[in-house]
Amino acid sequence: MNAFILAAGYGTRLGDLGRDTPKALIEIGGATMLERTARAVVAAGATRIVVNAHHHADAIERFIATHDLGAETVVSREPGRPLETGGGLLHARPLFRGDGPILVHNVDVVTDADLGALVRDHAAGGALATLAVQERETKRHLLFDDDGLFGREDLRHGARHDARAARGAVRRLAFAGIHVCSAELLDRITERGAFPIMDVYLRLAAEGAAIRPWLVHGLWLEIGSPERLETARAVLGGRA
Repeated sequence: MNAFILAAGYGTRLGDLGRDTPKALIEIGGATMLERTARAVVAAGATRIVVNAHHHADAIERFIATHDLGAETVVSREPGRPLETGGGLLHARPLFRGDGPILVHNVDVVTDADLGALVRDHAAGGALATLAVQERETKRHLLFDDDGLFGREDLRHGARHDARAARGAVRRLAFAGIHVCSAELLDRITERGAFPIMDVYLRLAAEGAAIRPWLVHGLWLEIGSPERLETARAVLGGRA
């Protein structure tokens, strides 16, 4: 199994820290976010890790060259600009090996969810992609029905987009920054340049693809702002 760690963002919400240090190399409890994420995907079964990089890409490459992350690890550089989640995945395609699933994990997310179970459920369910989601308060939701993903809504702007008509009960769930996709997905991405993966998933859902939810329980933290980073350090400070 390949893992793809998303680490190309600018980290602008982190202020001076994000300007000077890539989120991948921010430390919490004695370990960088890249180390924590690599540990999680290797525990889930990843045998090869691809890390995308743009902001401070040289520093990320140096770190990977001098640390054992538990599996063969390579960098997918995005030299012009960050290509977002979908564009980054497509750009990294030549670096993936084999035709197994790809576990995609945002580097700024920490969770104790059983990602191995996520991968197994994805394999058993036959979906094109399985998205880790939560029942938590947020201004942005993904919309699922009996057949999987069909839309999204943004309460901040009063916007909702349904890629197809809902079938059965509707669930509003928050994306947790982790998903697993079948290698087939790469053949079905027609978008180019920089684009979010959710645009791809919604287009494919409209075409009949199954995009399933997988509920995350337990610890879930995201370090996208100084306040959230301090919360994560308070929670994880005593952990390696």
